[in-house]
Amino acid sequence: MQSSHHDSGFTVRLADPDVPPTGAGSASDGAPSTGSSVGVRGKHFRQRRRNRHGRGLRGELMLPTLPGYRTRSDRFDDLVLDSAERLHDIWGKPLDGVRFAVDEIPPGLEQLVADHTPAPMGAFTAATAEEGPVITLYRRVVEQACGGRDELQDLVHDVVVEYTAEMLGVPPESLDPVYRRRY
Repeated sequence: MQSSHHDSGFTVRLADPDVPPTGAGSASDGAPSTGSSVGVRGKHFRQRRRNRHGRGLRGELMLPTLPGYRTRSDRFDDLVLDSAERLHDIWGKPLDGVRFAVDEIPPGLEQLVADHTPAPMGAFTAATAEEGPVITLYRRVVEQACGGRDELQDLVHDVVVEYTAEMLGVPPESLDPVYRRRY
């Protein structure tokens, strides 16, 4: 899912739940996968009309207009999008071409846990010849670091500000006037 702000090069790239992950359980020839995360005949559970044995509800349990319909991942993506747009509204041109991404966990998390090293909440990847800079937030790490929704919104914004400040080479306090002033 990509969202652009105005017609500038500002984009936010979020994880797409409809794209199956590539890995050991996925088939490369387009045939349905037999992995445990994929349902009967390669369809995801939500894409089937009924449950596995043909019994159960035919539709959604929750209507799309109710707040419980959105997943935690969707709400987290919205928080990152809001923070990125806030910074773009404040700074404008220096953030054109910067992409903000959301991943579940950082790469090499098993090794970090084995070494008793705290997991990073995000990462900054410098621009290359092919694409612009990318700021990635790790959803599970950020969610575990806070206790509630209000704290989550503040922490997501602070992580976005910190990595954007690292990218621009400025202190985070000068990037956003409300950085760490909400606690």
